[in-house]
Amino acid sequence: MADIIAETDRLILRTIEEGDAEEQMRVLNSENVMARLGGPKELHETQAKHARQMALYAREGFSFLFMIEKATGEMVGHCGMKRVDNPNAPNQGDHEVGWLVREDRWRRGLAEEAMRAVLDWAFTRVGAPHVVALTSEANVGSWKLMGKLGMVRRKDLDFSDPAYPPEDNPTIQYSLTKEQWETHR
Repeated sequence: MADIIAETDRLILRTIEEGDAEEQMRVLNSENVMARLGGPKELHETQAKHARQMALYAREGFSFLFMIEKATGEMVGHCGMKRVDNPNAPNQGDHEVGWLVREDRWRRGLAEEAMRAVLDWAFTRVGAPHVVALTSEANVGSWKLMGKLGMVRRKDLDFSDPAYPPEDNPTIQYSLTKEQWETHR
């Protein structure tokens, strides 16, 4: 049974469960949605990622979550938190937040709504001293939302990731401290 981590006006944010990979593949694994994340994934890749997220939640009490739309009961995205684990990143181990919304729900404010709940979770219940978010310059919507959430661009944390094409390099980072979040919210 999934744990409900947060509830917003339009969303329920719940933990990942066994068997969720197929639904994620169906609603989130398109060329457009995955364009800045290395492209669509194979089922086994998503299943492995889910296993890592479930283990992270069991070990540390946080992970990525599914965004369930209250009005329809449908999965409309995922969001949450993990540790920075990219071997090229200078800040491995930091709390990293992120999100992904299915294409037919773009430009409705769901990512912002979900991420405000995730930041509250990170700073009040998880006890993160700060969080970071990773993207590329090409992912304009992503870094604009980071700014809207009060996050600050951190050029000192940029790094190149050979797993991504030139148009998605370097990986850029934004950060938010608990104090900045308290001031901004």
